[in-house]
Amino acid sequence: MKEEKQQHLHLHHHHQRKIIAAKKLTRPAGYILLLLLSYALGYLSAQSSSSVQSPATGTASIPTADAAAAAEESDLGHFRVARRCAAPIPSTLIRQTILDRVFNGTSPFDSFPPPQVAHLLRPKRIKGWGSTGAVFENLIRRVKPRTIIEVGTFLGASAIHMAEVASRLGLKTQILCVDDFRGWPGFRDRFKDIAMINGDIMLLYQFMQNIIHVNASDSVLPVPFSTASTLDKLCELGVLGDLIEVDAGHDFNSAWSDINRAYRILRPGGVLFGHDYFTSADNKGVRRAVNLFARLNNLRVQLDGQHWVLDSA
Repeated sequence: MKEEKQQHLHLHHHHQRKIIAAKKLTRPAGYILLLLLSYALGYLSAQSSSSVQSPATGTASIPTADAAAAAEESDLGHFRVARRCAAPIPSTLIRQTILDRVFNGTSPFDSFPPPQVAHLLRPKRIKGWGSTGAVFENLIRRVKPRTIIEVGTFLGASAIHMAEVASRLGLKTQILCVDDFRGWPGFRDRFKDIAMINGDIMLLYQFMQNIIHVNASDSVLPVPFSTASTLDKLCELGVLGDLIEVDAGHDFNSAWSDINRAYRILRPGGVLFGHDYFTSADNKGVRRAVNLFARLNNLRVQLDGQHWVLDSA
C-alpha cells in the first residue's frame, strides 16, 4: 500500500514537472508567434497603402519601388510640390509681365541709383564662382534660349556672362535673376566692402550697379524674393524658362526644393543645370539632390566641368 502511494506520488510529481516545462516552452513560443503576427499585419498594411483608389476602376496597384527606396533614404514629402502652372505666356511678354506684376509697371533701373545709397556703391563689384565656365556657352549655343532663369545670383557674375554670350551669338535673350539678395549669416565677414544700412545689405543695389556698368539692364532683370516663393509665382504666371540655372542654397533641402520648383517652369525640351556638383559635402548636398531628382524622374545627369546638367529633351 505504501509502495502504491509512493508510486502515485512520483507519477503526480512527474506530471507536474511536465506541465511546468510545457508552460516554460509555451511562453517564448507565444512571444515569437505574436511577433510574427505583428510583422504579417504590418506587411499587409504596407501593401494596401501602396495602392491608389480610383472611383472608376476600383483599386489600381502603382509600382512604387523607386519612391519607396527614396522614402527610406529620406523623408522627401515635405519638398514635393504639386501646384499646377498657368498656361505658358509667350517669351516676348515675359519681361513686361514681371515689370507689371512685380514692379508696378516700371523698371527697377529707372532713376538708379537712389541718392541715399549712391555713395555706398562701387562702380563695379562683380564676383562669382564658376561664373564663366564653358557650360554657359555650350548650353546657350545648343538651346538658343529666349528666356533664362537664374536661381541664385549674388552679384550677377554668371548672369552678366550669359548676357554677353547671348548677345555675341545674336540672340534676344531675357534673363531673370531670382535671389533675395540678402546674402547669408556671416556674409560680411568675407565681403566687408558691401555696405549695410540698419541691417539692410546693399547686395541688390550693387548687383543692379554691376548690370548698369556692363549696359545689360535691358536683358537682365532681378526678381528680388526668396527662390521658393518666386519660382511658385512664376509658375502661377505661366513664366517658363528655356534654360534654368539652379545655384542658390547648397544644402540638400534647399537644392531639392529649388530643383523641383525650377523643373516645373522649364519649357519642354529645355535644360536645367547648376554648379557645385563636386563639393566637400559629397552626397549630402547638391549632388545628392540632383542624383535623386534625376533617378525619380528618369533623367540622366550630364557633367560639364563643375556643373551638372539635366536635359528634358
